[in-house]
Amino acid sequence: MTNKSQKLPQIWLGGAHFVNDIYTGFLNPIMPFIAAKIGISMAVATIILSMSHIFSSLLQPIFGFFADQIYKRAFIFWGLLFTSCFIPLAPASPNLFWMIVFIILGSLGSSLFHPQALGLANKFSGAETSKFLGIFIAMGTLGYSVGPLMSAFVTQFFGLDKMPILSIIGIVWACLMFKFVPKMSNHIIGKHSFKLNTAFKQILSNRKLNILNIISMLKSLISTSCFILLPFLWKNMGYSPFFIGFALFVFIFVGGIGSLLSNRFEKLVGTKNVFYFSMISTLPLMFLFVTTYKSFPLFSFAVYFVMGFVTMLAVPVTMNMAQSIMPEYKSIIGGFINGFSWGIVALIMSLNGFVAQTFGITKVLLGVAFIPAVFSVFVKYLFDDVARS
Repeated sequence: MTNKSQKLPQIWLGGAHFVNDIYTGFLNPIMPFIAAKIGISMAVATIILSMSHIFSSLLQPIFGFFADQIYKRAFIFWGLLFTSCFIPLAPASPNLFWMIVFIILGSLGSSLFHPQALGLANKFSGAETSKFLGIFIAMGTLGYSVGPLMSAFVTQFFGLDKMPILSIIGIVWACLMFKFVPKMSNHIIGKHSFKLNTAFKQILSNRKLNILNIISMLKSLISTSCFILLPFLWKNMGYSPFFIGFALFVFIFVGGIGSLLSNRFEKLVGTKNVFYFSMISTLPLMFLFVTTYKSFPLFSFAVYFVMGFVTMLAVPVTMNMAQSIMPEYKSIIGGFINGFSWGIVALIMSLNGFVAQTFGITKVLLGVAFIPAVFSVFVKYLFDDVARS
């Protein structure tokens, strides 16, 4: 495969990842204002947000299985269309029922898009898999950061009912991607024939993949908790929708920079140390944040942004290691690491809303940050074979 035939798909897939994830970040900063509009509590709003993560995540391994079996680009095309059309309709919905319907349909679009896009990004990356996966993941992270900024801006200055106009971005890019992303061929994809239960059994019985899935869950637990709970904390403090959206934008934006620099950090300090640093450092950072957000708000925001960087630092490393263990299941494993783990966390977050409403948001955030630091002990088992050799 020539450099040109590799780079063009990388550009279009990376751009599609950016655009798709713009919409997946829409609801978080404005949900407190939607909740106030339709009269639901923080706990119920948290369940709705968790539902969006569940439908956009838990089904990714299954969609990844089918993506590994076909030679068509249908999943990345229709996935992006569903995400961009239905998610912007949710804030403008006339009632709770239709909002939930639109969130489910839009989230399913994201679930369709990600496994095939991750699998193709890996296949088109050539010899520099770690580098280009980092770029691809960073593009999604940057899109996820722009989403809150766009939705918060429209909410504050135009109103929730004007959100559907933003669908045009995804519709246009989906059409362009369908035209310019190369059609699949046996030469590019390689022919895999396997059963769903066989693939899942092999993946779920692999100890390293289980550890990497746990690491991915713990990292997403940090970012999801910050994204869902902190907007309610800041709204109660009197911050505007746009300010909240801007804070979430910077958190994910610097996380995208962390993904881009992940490969350099890995070469500099080693893969194992990237894992340790990313998992342990969030605990002292979270402690600094919750002890300063009232008295030293500017300092607390700076700490919050650093937390975004270190949280995302190990994401490309995790994905690359996972896909290299069983390369025949790239899309399925991409669905597990990038999707299923987030879905499990979303189930936890549906309960966390009630806990936070009862005991306080900052206490929940501290408890959440404590978990990855404790479970970082499992990182050493990823490198058992290296130690023995």
